[in-house]
Amino acid sequence: MAHTIREIATALGAEADGDLDLVVLRVSEPQTAGPGDLALAIDPRYAEGIAKGAAEVALLWPGADWRAMGLRAVIFAPRGRFAMSGLTRLMDPGPAIAPGVHPMSVIDPTATIGEGAAIGPFVSIGAGVSIGPGARIAAHASIGAGTRIGGEALILEGARIGARVTIGERFICHPNAVIGSDGFSFVTAEKSGVEEVRETLGSRAAVVAQSWQRIHSLGGVTIGDDVEIGANCCIDRGTIRDTVIGSGTKLDNMVQVAHNVEIGQDCLLCGQVGIAGSTRIGDRVVLGGQAGVGDNLFVGNDVIAGGGTKIMTNAPAGRVLLGYPAIRMDTHVEIQKALRRLPRLALRVAALERTAGGEGTGDEE
Repeated sequence: MAHTIREIATALGAEADGDLDLVVLRVSEPQTAGPGDLALAIDPRYAEGIAKGAAEVALLWPGADWRAMGLRAVIFAPRGRFAMSGLTRLMDPGPAIAPGVHPMSVIDPTATIGEGAAIGPFVSIGAGVSIGPGARIAAHASIGAGTRIGGEALILEGARIGARVTIGERFICHPNAVIGSDGFSFVTAEKSGVEEVRETLGSRAAVVAQSWQRIHSLGGVTIGDDVEIGANCCIDRGTIRDTVIGSGTKLDNMVQVAHNVEIGQDCLLCGQVGIAGSTRIGDRVVLGGQAGVGDNLFVGNDVIAGGGTKIMTNAPAGRVLLGYPAIRMDTHVEIQKALRRLPRLALRVAALERTAGGEGTGDEE
């Protein structure tokens, strides 16, 4: 998409200098940039890439000597990655979905399609569905009966949105996500082995063969405004009440949200995070990749959990967690330092025992 430097700077609310009428067609890394490209060098570490490429314009850090770099124009970005957010949004044309409804899609006559919606081929929309104005739905997506989706939604290829799902405005759903599948809820006629060991913390009576019976999911899923769901995510609907995802929350690829989970506003759940059933997550919580949260827990507002953290008890608001099981991050770091010292410590203990006149305890190995 073609934009002048002046237009880009205005859109970003950023300062610019030089020939502001130069036209930018693409963005590029500095070392591969050529005429018509806007080189992204938002940190002094990337300055040498400008000399390796043939860029005429660049997005640079404040105070950069852009003329010495041989550039004809510059946009200054006090917070580079934030500027990239606006820049990439401006330059992204989005998927090419023709306005209107593709003739190879199947839409129930009771469904309501908002003005300006674009629906690609092989889309299935069920009875009583409501699609907001300006929504875009790519090929092979399906939307179950009674579901409501707000305006300006973008639902990409192969997404599966089940029945009884309510979604707010400006929703983004990446390919092959599944929203509104049944929860993983099963029960045995008698107390199961799982229930027993949770009470006893490991010991069991006689082991008895048991069969699992399914608990059906009668609830739905409620999703707020400005939520983004990554590729291959799975969000289960609630057993009786809805599973809830608050406004502004973003889910990375392959995140699992179980039945009855409630996630607050502006949370960030990175790849392969798993949240077990009936757990409540507060606002602005960040869970690093492969973090997990047990069932029926509460994670307070503003908690940050590093990658691979396993939260198995309630987490107070504002806590920074790491490890398995999760503990305070500073405590975890100290424990890891101590673990690295253990081999040397064991050698010192063995040497001290020998010095004391014994042959050791026999436990050295």
